[in-house]
Amino acid sequence: MSDLLDRLRGRGWRLTSQRRVVAEVLDGEHVHLTADEVHARAVVKLPEISRATVYNTLGELVSLGEVLEVSTDHRAKRYDPNAHRPHHHLVCSRCGAIRDVHPTGDPLTDLPDTERFGFAVSDVEVTYRGLCPECAAA
Repeated sequence: MSDLLDRLRGRGWRLTSQRRVVAEVLDGEHVHLTADEVHARAVVKLPEISRATVYNTLGELVSLGEVLEVSTDHRAKRYDPNAHRPHHHLVCSRCGAIRDVHPTGDPLTDLPDTERFGFAVSDVEVTYRGLCPECAAA
């Protein structure tokens, strides 16, 4: 499980019932939901929650740095609560399933100076692609 709810409490972020439900929906390992998926799951827990509230809450969580906005292809943006542990993504080329992966090594230092072209590199995004076991079996 991610520690999203604990992090938000620690920041003193006001957890209204709507914000709490959005955070609960996002909390977990390998969670990469679209805003519409977050809304659909939130409505089950809190039927009166609006789509606008979900979008606004996701925007706040991204602005706070507590949730990452992930775009691994030309599909809808997804929201990743694993914002405080460096990781990469493994994406199924067929169904779009996403898993967090933690390979060894540091991709920042793996880029040779001759390939930096004078850039002061501060961040790296790596996306591994392939077929998940379910799609590979089909």
